[in-house]
Amino acid sequence: MSRHPVEDASTTPGLPISVGLAPTLEEAGVERHAKALDRRSMVIVLLSIGVAALVAVIARALVYLIGLITNLAFFGKVSADFASPAANTLGLWVIAVPVAGSVIVGLMARYGSKAIRGHGIPEAMEQVLTNESRIPRRMTFLKPLSAAIAIGTGGPFGAEGPIIATGAAIGSWLGQIVHVSAQERKTLLAAGAAAGMTAIFGTPVAAILLAIELLVFEFRPRSFIPVTAATLAAMALRPLLFGAAPLFHVDTLQPATESALLAYVVEGAFMGLFAVALSRSIYFIEDMFEKLPVHWMWWPAVGGLVVGLVGVVAPHTLGVGYENIDRILSGQFVGITLAVFCGLKFLSWSIALGSGTSGGTLAPIFTIGGGVGVLIGQAVQAMFPSANVDLRMAGLVGMAAGFAGSSRALFTSIVFAMEITRQFDCLLPLLAGCTMAFITSALTMRNTIMTEKLVRRGHHVPSEYMATGSRT
Repeated sequence: MSRHPVEDASTTPGLPISVGLAPTLEEAGVERHAKALDRRSMVIVLLSIGVAALVAVIARALVYLIGLITNLAFFGKVSADFASPAANTLGLWVIAVPVAGSVIVGLMARYGSKAIRGHGIPEAMEQVLTNESRIPRRMTFLKPLSAAIAIGTGGPFGAEGPIIATGAAIGSWLGQIVHVSAQERKTLLAAGAAAGMTAIFGTPVAAILLAIELLVFEFRPRSFIPVTAATLAAMALRPLLFGAAPLFHVDTLQPATESALLAYVVEGAFMGLFAVALSRSIYFIEDMFEKLPVHWMWWPAVGGLVVGLVGVVAPHTLGVGYENIDRILSGQFVGITLAVFCGLKFLSWSIALGSGTSGGTLAPIFTIGGGVGVLIGQAVQAMFPSANVDLRMAGLVGMAAGFAGSSRALFTSIVFAMEITRQFDCLLPLLAGCTMAFITSALTMRNTIMTEKLVRRGHHVPSEYMATGSRT
């Protein structure tokens, strides 16, 4: 039985605007009554797996490159083994190392691509929202190279932000050389970003949620199935590239009591306020750099000078600093020593990031947030000993809640903390603390550390995912 012209002109149940739209819809390839998945979706899944495999290898190469630059800059030896700059014996000469690295990054931004500045996720979001997910191809090598130089010379950043941005660039690049729609290109971009996060952290579910909450801005099978396939591929390669051990090591955590859960809710509220202060500080510092009477190419050098000066006083603030997260989650890094470290780490990271160098935000937020969480846990222990607050759990909640409040990626934050600890008993404390941090942040700050830059540029960033016609 032949179809009626009215049916051919409609993309959803109901009457079309015009029967005459049928040829236009056919030419544009608009799908009618789309199925959840089809053969085209499987093509995108296969492309996503290919992207993931390439991104996982590049993630390993980035870590090697950071290790090589760190060893050359701080120890004068040729080695790709991952090393902490904290063990250097340069004395006051250590100040020159991050300054030199920052000058190189500034030159790369000026003569290569200005888009390498910052931590990468807002830049990827901007391309999704305004440029049909088309990231310039040169970003596939400029971003990881600039990040390796910045981090390897002592920049207080993590490798995960740059590799997420690099993965997104690779997915976008593939989507520009293969004939795909803008929607499919966005999916490939998100698949690359999720694969990068999975390769570094070994957290595939959190990576999927990050892609949904911060990149694809939707929840439908055509988007999340390719992203899921990409994270599975990256996770399958991770033992070969990085080993099977988790990135962070946490002893077994016991289930929280009712009084402890209440304490973690209170901690979440404080972490929400902390996240607001952190986000506003970053953009305040960026605004201050805008007022400097020198070209923006030299701003990273100013930030590098601060990094070097702080590094003389507190060497553990230099570099990636994943070992600091291990110390915080052990529950043994406490008191005044921890408070001073967190303050100096924040000073170094915020000024370096605000200066426009290349680096990530996830690891620094996890580090500082975890430290603040332990300090809050200590205060609760002192005032309410019967609450049975575990400092390790308080640190984990602080780490996740700090990110939840800063980015509003609520489910990413909760699942990430569960995956890196591989412990189910932390779920309720994380759910309580992160939800409270999200509420506090949302009530006191309009934008987030990820979206403020985009809003300032006049872009609208979606914050809600609703079915068509359901908005009230």
